[in-house]
Amino acid sequence: ALQYLVPGDELMASVIAFCEQHRLEAAYIATCVGSVSACRLRLANAARDRPNEILECADRRFEIVSLVGTLGPDGAHVHASLAAADGQCIGGHLLAATVFTTAEVVVGTVDGARFARVFDESTGFPELVVEPVPRTPRDLKNNRRRVAALAGAALVVLGALALAPPRRRGLLG
Repeated sequence: ALQYLVPGDELMASVIAFCEQHRLEAAYIATCVGSVSACRLRLANAARDRPNEILECADRRFEIVSLVGTLGPDGAHVHASLAAADGQCIGGHLLAATVFTTAEVVVGTVDGARFARVFDESTGFPELVVEPVPRTPRDLKNNRRRVAALAGAALVVLGALALAPPRRRGLLG
């Protein structure tokens, strides 16, 4: 699914709301293209025994170089890499960002799974646990339709290849 965000939208809140609205239980950000005008990042030095260092960038424009993460009913874990006008990059755990021109966010899902977050005593953070979701008869029916459609497409391609004139093999052909 593609989520198209406009200037002023809050990136993280919008992606989370999109997943909630569509009841996505095991979603991931496949890619994102766009820019932001402000952001809050938690930097990589976070640990159980030290407080998180938060980087706040207000009124600065950044291109979104990368946006990746997992989203489920128990929360989101998203990382961003952002490039400033001079090409210098910053990155970390994305807490918030305001869209500057646009953000085209492609969200994918993992069928048959639910992304849960369970507190891990060793890290001090809620960590990802992938839980299987029981299949319903409707899921199985839809899967049979997908397999039948793919098999039909494969037969069409094989038939076209069988009827096509033979090609010479060699350096030029």
